[in-house]
This record gives sequence, structure tokens and C-alpha cells, in this order.
Amino acid sequence: MRSNKFRTCFLRLAAYSLLLAAYCSPAFASDEPFTYPSNWGGTGLMEVPTARVIRPDSYRLGISYIKPYRYYYGTVSPMNGLEINGRITEVYNIPALTAGYGDFKDKAVDLKYQFIPEGKFMPAVAAGIMDPNGTGLYASEYIVAGKQIYPFDFTLGLGSGRLDGFFWGVQFAPSEKYAFMLEYSPIKYHEQTGDPAREKYFREPVHSKYNFGLRFKPTKWSELGISYQRGNTLGLNASVAFDIGNPLVPIYDRGYRERPFEKKDPLRERLLRAINHSGFSDIGVAVVDDELWISAHNDKYFFSGRAVGVLLGIIADINPENISRVHVVLTERGLPVTEFACLKSDLIGLFEERMSPYDFFLLSEFKTGVSGMPEMSIAHKKSWSYGVRPILETFLNDPSGFFKYRLGLQGWINYQPWEGTSFIAGLATYPLNNFSTVNEPLSIPVRSDIVLYKEKDVALNRLMFDRIKKVTPEIYGRFSAGLLEIQYAGVDAEVAAPVFDGRVYLGLSGSVVRKRDPGNILNLKHDDVKDGYATAFVNARLNLPETGMALDIKAGRFLAGDYGARFTISKFINGVAIRAWYSVTDTSVFNDSFNRGYHDKGISVSIPLRLFKGTDSRSSYDYALSPWTRDTGQDIDHFGTLFDFIGRNTKVFLDKEKLLLFNQKGGD
Repeated sequence: MRSNKFRTCFLRLAAYSLLLAAYCSPAFASDEPFTYPSNWGGTGLMEVPTARVIRPDSYRLGISYIKPYRYYYGTVSPMNGLEINGRITEVYNIPALTAGYGDFKDKAVDLKYQFIPEGKFMPAVAAGIMDPNGTGLYASEYIVAGKQIYPFDFTLGLGSGRLDGFFWGVQFAPSEKYAFMLEYSPIKYHEQTGDPAREKYFREPVHSKYNFGLRFKPTKWSELGISYQRGNTLGLNASVAFDIGNPLVPIYDRGYRERPFEKKDPLRERLLRAINHSGFSDIGVAVVDDELWISAHNDKYFFSGRAVGVLLGIIADINPENISRVHVVLTERGLPVTEFACLKSDLIGLFEERMSPYDFFLLSEFKTGVSGMPEMSIAHKKSWSYGVRPILETFLNDPSGFFKYRLGLQGWINYQPWEGTSFIAGLATYPLNNFSTVNEPLSIPVRSDIVLYKEKDVALNRLMFDRIKKVTPEIYGRFSAGLLEIQYAGVDAEVAAPVFDGRVYLGLSGSVVRKRDPGNILNLKHDDVKDGYATAFVNARLNLPETGMALDIKAGRFLAGDYGARFTISKFINGVAIRAWYSVTDTSVFNDSFNRGYHDKGISVSIPLRLFKGTDSRSSYDYALSPWTRDTGQDIDHFGTLFDFIGRNTKVFLDKEKLLLFNQKGGD
């Protein structure tokens, strides 16, 4: 309920403007130790927010209960001053409208941006929007200021919507381990007519607008809170907080060392053995005049810069005679993607600490338009590759039940008979699977019928041919055919190229597909609403490695025939990739009210397994959260796009990764 429309519009406009300013803001000072979570997960006191935000490149997960509300939340700070909070609000003992769903639940995303950091005299100031694009049941806009007079932190704010009016509070932290808190809350529960809890729990004003609490950090990464709120209610809050991309197990890879008798072998054998033992395959070694060329596929190292550094270290350790210049080429599927070249004397000088890294990099060269490589016979060729990994998929908010999931194993096998060409098969089994829905497929069900496929305990995810070719040193082409994903079969093609040293990627893509039969893993569906589906896109990516961010735009025809664009923003933090997307398409092609006017959106995260293994690894675990019950802005699930194939192997990224050449851990 909003009591003042003018104030609401003003606060919303101001908060959006301030959030946009986050992209060009300087680094902020830390707000710790006053960065505990509020009831609903965002940094605050209990019911009210503060001007504090969690430190950049960190995240928090937690749960709280203050009758009748139970909150499940996750908070992340992808950049200085910006805090994004996702929450599920469950109302105890208030049944949902659909039988079997359980208690009423509401999903929301909240944004906060601290646009003025605290100074010697200036308070910290932040603006926030709670649930800007959801149901609006627990929505609010606010602006809040905070000032530390350590060990006290004072808060004063003004809000609209649920936080309708002035609010204030104070925290007292005599130690980094614990803090006391007091707040005045403006929430008028008895006037929140849209809140399902009002009729049963809040027919009268609450006993008190003053809330009291105690917070405690039993460990560096855990937070507990107990509070007394509304004059009659006990509150509990528990959360954990970590830095994004910080390895849980320190990464250490023992370097290769030759045994004395191996040093008598020919140079090529010594290099092949050392490079293969260090985590590379498809290795070529050639000496042309007085120049040494090495090409290899990186099987192990998450960052290309680190992989190049390992190869250079091997060369420096062996120190081949009669060589004046060194060329190291990384390949993907047999295609050269990155070349590093330097004088051998500079390389030896660097390892013997007679040359600084700055001077070495100044005299060396990273190239991505690799051409003019000599002929090399390939050793330790890896034609077959395979893998198995655990997989967890979730399906939230179906009327038949809020939380559906399937847990199992996903395996794949890849045969690469020649350069750039692969035959891929992917099979998955889900011993724990409760996927189901009472929703009926919509008017053009390109995705709203996907539960028919995902409710199966065994799935043939892919059975396909895939070829990537370098048309020129900087232009790539890709063609795929077969069972492309769990729901579609057909052909898929793409062309792409990096420009401006990889600052921008440009490309074209399209596919022609048919629906697979959910009842038979090898058959196509014959009674579908359409005989076939076609997509066509213009693609672009703007890379901003200085901030660890990228912006993707995909514009054209989507699966259901709706034209429009999908915008994806990505943030890379120590190898972890956080993405959010939003699609705007012409939904007039749909005849159902669910798709009309709907904008597809979602978030995903890619987590490198190196954070948990204690050794380097190129593998990642991907998890996405998005609605499956709509059909707007949909594309097929590509085995791999050219933008991702090019990845970080461009000059703007490699220049940034130079410091990783000899860094064991690596990072963004």
C-alpha cells in the first residue's frame, strides 16, 4: 500500500538513477562491522535497512523467522556500493490458493546502492528499491543515511510503500564479534491490505514500533541474530557470508621437474614429456631456424594466462640451446587461439630475476589472430574425452508445489576425429526427481511444456555433430546438427569475430529445429502445434575487463516467432561468473494471457570447480534460476556459442592476465 504516489514516483526515479551510476563510481570504504542482514536479508537492522552494504565481491545466504514470516534470502555485491538481495517470503499457516502448494510464498529481488560513502564528516547515503518488478506485496522505495561514531552506527531514513514514513535506528558494536541494535519501524501492518498475513495476524496496530536485538558472529563467516520485535514477537536470523571466488581449499599445483637422466634426451622428447605432465594435450614442438614453436591444448588451467605461464616456465627450466625466440600457442579443438612470443634471453632473464615483469611484458607479445605457424607433428593427441558430474536442477513456484527438483548424474563423451570437429553424446540420470506441473502448455509452447521432458528419470541430452572453423585468423564459423538439447533437434549455425582487440564481439546466428518426442529419446514429435521452429539473431558483446563486466545483446527472431532482444549483463569475480538477463519481445504472436506482455528474465551463476579441489581445473558448475512456464524470448540451449569459445582469449583479456603468467592462484 502506497500512501503518497508523488513520493513513490520520486523515490523510484531517484533510486533507479543512482543504481545506474554504479557503473562509473569509485571504490568505497568498508562498512564493516555493521553489515549484518535484516529480517529479509538485505543489510540493515531488523525491519529497516541501513546505508551499509556488504563488501564488494562477497555474498550471503540465510534464513530468518519472525512470526508469521519466514524469509529465505541470498545477497550479493557484484561491485562497489551495489547490493542485490533475492528473497522468498513465506507466511506461516496461510495456505496458498492452490492445494498442495503449502503456505503462501512470495519471491522478490531488492536493490540497494550506496551512492555516497561515509567520509570524515559526510554520512553514508544509500537508496534502495524492494521488489521493483514482482508482485509488489512487500515492495518499498527508500533513501537512508548512516553515520559511524564508533562503536555506534546511527541510521535515519525515509521510505514509501511498506516502509511508509521515517525510520531510524542505532547499532552498538563493542566488538567485531557482536552488536546490539535498536530501531524504530514505520511499517503499518494493519494497513497492508495486500499482505495475506494481515487478516489473520494484523487486524490491529502492532504493540510497539520499537524493535531490539543482539547479533553475534561465532565464526568469521557465520552470523546469528535474536530479536524482540513489534512488542510481542521473538525473531531469529542465521546466515553465512563468503567472498566470491575465494578457494575453500588453497590451490596448489606441483610444478614438473626433470630427473637427471631425462636431461640427456632430445629436446623434443623433453618438452613433450614436461608439457604433458603439466596438464596439456595435443602437443606440437618445432624448431624453425633459431625459433622454438610450441602448441598445446590446455586441459587444466582455468585462466589462459596461467597456462601460458606454465609453458614458459618449462621452457625456462630446460633452457634449450641455440634458440633465440620462443612462440607458445594455445589451441582449442585443434584450432590456434592465442600466441605468446618473446626472446629466450628475456625469458631466462625474468626467471633469474635479472629482468622485471614490467620490462618482460613490454618486450613480449600476446596475439589472438594466430597465423603462419610451422608444420608440427602432434603428440599426446586426445581424440576422446569424457566426464561425469553431479547435477541439481530446481523448478520453483509451480501451483502443485513450490519447490520441485531433480538430482542426479550427467555424463558426456566427445570424439574429436580432426581439427575443430566433435561428435558429442550426453546422457543423464536422476534418481531423485519430483518434477511435475499442473500448468497446461500455452498457445505456442516452446518452453512451457518442458516439464514433459524434465520429469523423465533418464534423458539423452545431446547426440550431435559440431564443427568450428577459423575462416580467417579472426573470424570463426560454427555448424551443429543432431539432437541439440533435451527438447529440440535440428541444425544450428553461427559466425563471430572479435574486433577492437576483443573489446567487442560481433556475430550472426540461427537455427532450424523440431521438437523431440518426450516419450521416445530418439524420435521427433509429430503432433506439435508447429512443424518446425526457426531463430535468427544478430549478436554483440561488449567486454569491460577493467571492471570484470560484459554486456551481451541478442536481437532477432526467437523460438516462438516473437521478435525482440535479450540483454545479458555478466560480472566475473575470480573466475565466478554471475549473469542476469532480461528480454523484450513482441508478444502479440501469443494467444494466451500468460505470455502476452511478459518479459523473460533470470539469473545464473557459473562456479569454477577449482575453488573446491585444491588444484587448478577448467571445469565449472552452472546453475540458472528462471521461469519455465512462459515462452517469450526463448532460444535453444546451445552446446557452445562462438562468443564463449573465443572467451577470454583476446588481447584486452590477455593483457589483463599477464600478471597471471607466473601466479599460482590466478584471478580476475
